[in-house]
Amino acid sequence: MPDVVGAYIEGQRKRLASLFIASALTLVAALLSMGFGSSESLSMGATLRLLFGLQASEGLQREILLNLRLPRVLVALAGGAALAMAGTMMQGVLGNPLVSPLTLGVASGAGLGAALAIVLDISVFGQAEFAILGNAFLFAMMVVAIIIKLGDMSTVTAESYILVGIAITFIAGAMVQTMQYFATDAQISQLTHWSFGSLSRPSLQHALWISLFVVVMLPSGLVAAWDLNTLAVGGDDFAAATGVDPRSTRRSVLILSATLTAVVISFTGIIGFLGLVAPHVSRLLVGNDYRTLLPFSAVMGAAVLLVADTIGRTLFAPIVLPVGVMLSVIGGPFFLYLLLSRRGRA
Repeated sequence: MPDVVGAYIEGQRKRLASLFIASALTLVAALLSMGFGSSESLSMGATLRLLFGLQASEGLQREILLNLRLPRVLVALAGGAALAMAGTMMQGVLGNPLVSPLTLGVASGAGLGAALAIVLDISVFGQAEFAILGNAFLFAMMVVAIIIKLGDMSTVTAESYILVGIAITFIAGAMVQTMQYFATDAQISQLTHWSFGSLSRPSLQHALWISLFVVVMLPSGLVAAWDLNTLAVGGDDFAAATGVDPRSTRRSVLILSATLTAVVISFTGIIGFLGLVAPHVSRLLVGNDYRTLLPFSAVMGAAVLLVADTIGRTLFAPIVLPVGVMLSVIGGPFFLYLLLSRRGRA
């Protein structure tokens, strides 16, 4: 027994060390990313001095750093953490490794709202600047309302949420395709660009609000770590035997995950790959204990989205590749390599 306890404690230490190292590397990558640009690259020290006004800037150097690069980095960190953690919680509470934040139809709802604003000029906001953003958020939250209603039904199972999400995805997709059929070339181009996902849309003020919301909401997910562990170990029956209400846990976790997803993609557009892959990569590195897996997934999601966006805006500068495309190009082969190498060793 002492050997088992010692091995568990040593494993926890290694996982916490991995989390600390990953967090430190992500912060370093964020500073380096702010220094990278198509015109001039800055060292990490110069970036810090410019951010805090300790170094005199030349021309528009500090303006570019504060108004263009800093918002992208903040949205990458906050959005990546939110989407990855949402995916981890959804996979745990539904017991399905193929579930992602897009499975429940949240992204499809946001896409439908954006299409209504772009093609039919129907918006809940009068100002054109907020038309797409407001519609995307409203329709995404309508899907969250459907999830809340499902949670109130005693006959709803984990599979029901997935099936309802698939149905919402097909219905919203059909409506968007119908509008595209009658749209002009300019409207189709705008809608397609929105659906790719981009971190360039949010301003610094929006980026700060997104970051604040994510920082406030993420601890709520960490509180559910023990409940997710019980569901992962023995399913609903085991969770109920340990005093955990599976239906209530599933409802609250899905609402939190869908809300995090809705807030992020309303500003960025659809970023779907991250919430599916980041949880799996994190499991390969730190295991299945949600007390460590949830924060590590958040750090991993932030790092992956940050790196993908940095490569996308600097690889073919001044042409900027959408971050959704870069995630698929970079993350797909990497995830496949990790999966096959791990299975090969097993």
